[in-house]
Amino acid sequence: MVSSPPQPVSLDEPGASGERGGFPAIQRTALTTLQVNLGYQCNQACSHCHVNASPSRTERMDEATLALIPAVLEARQIGTLDLTGGAPELHTGFRGLVRAARGLGVEVIDRCNLTILSEPGQEDLAAFLADQGVTVVASLPCYLEANVDRQRGDGVFARSIAGLQRLNALGYGQPDSGLALHLVYNPQGPVLPPAQAQLEADYKRVLAAEFGIVFNQLFALANMPIQRFSAVLRASGQLEGYQALLRASHRPANLERVMCRSLISVDWQGQLFDCDFNQQLQLPLAAGPAHLRDLLQRDPAGEAIRVADHCFGCTAGSGSSCGGALG
Repeated sequence: MVSSPPQPVSLDEPGASGERGGFPAIQRTALTTLQVNLGYQCNQACSHCHVNASPSRTERMDEATLALIPAVLEARQIGTLDLTGGAPELHTGFRGLVRAARGLGVEVIDRCNLTILSEPGQEDLAAFLADQGVTVVASLPCYLEANVDRQRGDGVFARSIAGLQRLNALGYGQPDSGLALHLVYNPQGPVLPPAQAQLEADYKRVLAAEFGIVFNQLFALANMPIQRFSAVLRASGQLEGYQALLRASHRPANLERVMCRSLISVDWQGQLFDCDFNQQLQLPLAAGPAHLRDLLQRDPAGEAIRVADHCFGCTAGSGSSCGGALG
């Protein structure tokens, strides 16, 4: 019998003392990652999704904007292209963009929901990712079927497991394969993630024993109180409590490692934001609205980063970023 995962910090447990004013001022360092949202169409509609992605969304990046991405990667000597959505793989230009970026020697990260691997027309997607040496960051919010299906929809867990097994068969997560496979954990509700290292050990133990699955790292991400998740919390009367938890759990040491210091987020229209969360809140760069094409000439290092109360979601507890805990 599989045991339940460790319990996250609850709303009733005090965290570390945080700032009592607004979120502290921070600045960008050297730009190492270009994170691009190719569009909001997705084959799922998860309750925690901060971009409100779903099968009915039609927003997607046009060809002219897509063509700017390799040029910007080269001009700014950016080492990592982080592709997200929605399901980024549903964009018709996804594979061409991956090939172009890999041709420049850039690491490509595909933020994959796993079920996309079994969608009609995507049967060869896993093989394509392996052939291109793409790093796969895959969503699996729990190792228990009931918890995953509750958050993401009936049958999602079984399809996710099948997707992971397919990736493993291609070499992903296997020692010395060079094909990195990372999993992403999100809490079920308005709580902080548990300790990432212990949770990773539990994931590896359970997934290996139950399904023969291996992977490299687990990224524990806090749920941001914006968009769809914010609406769910507001309806249940938990929004203010969760926001208070994030603020009370702020740890100044995490400020040095928050993802926005070395990353810029690009929306489907090519507009620039300090992070994916600011993008969804339509908070432009502190220096003013800017477009992807501006990065051909503009180096954003040293610029102020636009911050607001939701930023405490990245610095609470062990910290949270696209690469998991910051501690």
